[in-house]
Amino acid sequence: MTPSPFSKLSRDDYTHESTYAQTRRSLHQATSLIADAYRSPDFYTLEQEQVFGSSWVAVGYVEQIAEPGQAIVVEVAGQSVVITRDADNRIHAFYNVCRHRGAQLVAEDCQVKRFQCPYHGWQYSLAGDCLATPMFGECGERIGSRLDRHAIGLLPVRIETWGFLILVNLDENAMPLADWLGDLPQRFAGYRLDQWRLARQQHYDIHANWKLICENFMEYYHLPWIHPELLQVSRMDDHYREQGPGFYTGMRTTPVSSNTDAGGWQGLPAMVGLSEFEASSGRFIGLFPNICLAVLPNHVFVLMLKPERVDFTLESAALLLPPDTVAPDESAVDDMMAFWNLVNQQDIHIVETVQRGLNNRAYRGGYLSDQFEEPIHRFQNMVIDRMVGNWTIIPAGDPVNTESPPQQAA
Repeated sequence: MTPSPFSKLSRDDYTHESTYAQTRRSLHQATSLIADAYRSPDFYTLEQEQVFGSSWVAVGYVEQIAEPGQAIVVEVAGQSVVITRDADNRIHAFYNVCRHRGAQLVAEDCQVKRFQCPYHGWQYSLAGDCLATPMFGECGERIGSRLDRHAIGLLPVRIETWGFLILVNLDENAMPLADWLGDLPQRFAGYRLDQWRLARQQHYDIHANWKLICENFMEYYHLPWIHPELLQVSRMDDHYREQGPGFYTGMRTTPVSSNTDAGGWQGLPAMVGLSEFEASSGRFIGLFPNICLAVLPNHVFVLMLKPERVDFTLESAALLLPPDTVAPDESAVDDMMAFWNLVNQQDIHIVETVQRGLNNRAYRGGYLSDQFEEPIHRFQNMVIDRMVGNWTIIPAGDPVNTESPPQQAA
């Protein structure tokens, strides 16, 4: 007997494979992720624990902590984390909490020589060591010292970098970032992404679930209806699948088209030293869970997502330039950012429209296009793996050489 479309799932149901049986099928037979994944506060709460609490989550840019003492405050799965660089040029991440009485240690991004708790003045080095416990020692001498400063340093969070990105993982037993990225470092080695620098940033409030934003980014099926300007410089016939193993979805456009009167991807000099393939392609990566990455020969555009509620997401957009663009044409940079802003505003409008539609309780999931929406199927199965506790599965890729003649997305 087919369940009623109005039947209610429980929080426990969201951790069971049977709940996702339709999406676990092959692409040709599958339907999309359950609607509760986009509209249920209970699903969202569990997702914060299962997905964001156990994944390598991008939280910022290496440039933000370029110098010793620079510190940024981020939030992952409801946990405040402070990230910094010490005098030995090592980067660190710590839970943003004093080991004494639990006060939040740092309120906002800052430049410091050491961390000092605003409550009772306990101090910590940039490497997390406890340096001082004011007046606690005198009391301890009278009643018998019970403090070992070596044991009460700041509580560490796993942190690594890839290219210009800072990523953290709250799960101390999680797989290394290298395994998470799969073959991305090899695919993008020629771009020297660790040398790119921030040129523009913009922030958006989006009244939609974070997954809708990711899914919209990783398919081009919607271009004819949503992006008339983008379609002129990102032709449907120029899109190709580019998928290896790892927690990402990938596609590319080859060749990169010339600008039109509405704008486009040209106008700035291309990076020096790219291969012929890299210099003629735009590459689009959805890095699970929260990064959308467009890598062009002359710039990179990044969307970094921070879920706030089941139906609300903070989106940070950034445009980065390659290391050899020493004195960029600022008007060209502004034009590039304006074009991306146009495209992004169009995407925001449609994902908010989808979010409103998903609030119709009769909707239970839709069919996916074999040609255009395989990346969404891949992404949704990554979500399911985390929700049901499949912590060690690394999504497989295609045996495709990226330098070979293009293979049409399928």
